[in-house]
Amino acid sequence: MPESSVRHDAIINAIMANAGRSTLAFAQAHADRWHGTAFWFNDLIDSTPDSEVISQYLVTAAEVTRYDLGELTLRPELCEPVGSAEKLLMTDFADGWTVLGDLGVAVMPTAGLHAHGSRKGWSWATDEITDGLAARHEDIARIGAEPLPAYILGHDVGEPDGERLQAVVVGQVARGTDGHVRWDSTVPEGCAGAPVFVGEELGDDRLKLVCVGLVLPGGKQNRIATFDRIRTAVRESAAGRGAEPVTAPAVDPGPEGPEAGRRPSWWRRKLRKR
Repeated sequence: MPESSVRHDAIINAIMANAGRSTLAFAQAHADRWHGTAFWFNDLIDSTPDSEVISQYLVTAAEVTRYDLGELTLRPELCEPVGSAEKLLMTDFADGWTVLGDLGVAVMPTAGLHAHGSRKGWSWATDEITDGLAARHEDIARIGAEPLPAYILGHDVGEPDGERLQAVVVGQVARGTDGHVRWDSTVPEGCAGAPVFVGEELGDDRLKLVCVGLVLPGGKQNRIATFDRIRTAVRESAAGRGAEPVTAPAVDPGPEGPEAGRRPSWWRRKLRKR
């Protein structure tokens, strides 16, 4: 098997092991439009060897949140007990999101989502984009004009029934002449707002998985809103100032690199189309 294929598979394995349950498909309810992908993000406020203080948000592209009634698609593995919910309707949907300046990004504190599940007798079982996965300034600075293999973890709109299965979309990112990091080709419908990952070489056949940010809507060459700016903006926003941090036990990150974990049975792969 070619070395590039082995590397692709290793990174995809790492994405699914560490972030497979981080994404949610959503759309405007009762309307075949404004399909998007959101993901869970744990903003690390403080940490000790025994505990972490976090503020938790859903994150997506602001452009696909501007309507009154939203519908989240809940995959069975995101709920405990499994399969306890399928759809979640949210009224005043646009008002629940805080738009982060001119980044094209919106965030929603997740306290209301947890409270809803508790009232219905179930709880969320998710992965999150954590402080260790979310890119920092130095990670973004390493992305230049030379294209890098990259991976969108999103929910496209299936044909012909519109099913919102999760897919890994394989492509490339590079820094454009305007200074923004961009996706190299067409983004499938429904994947706006989805997280974008790269694998950084560490030597000795090791890779570091990094969530660059999220892909914004667009026809092609979509801009990536990068996590170095998202992290700062969310803390300075009304959502960040009003969030109630939660203290949780420190989590063992497990094995470093793409070798951690296996693909769940609900995973499917979508190769890029040029």
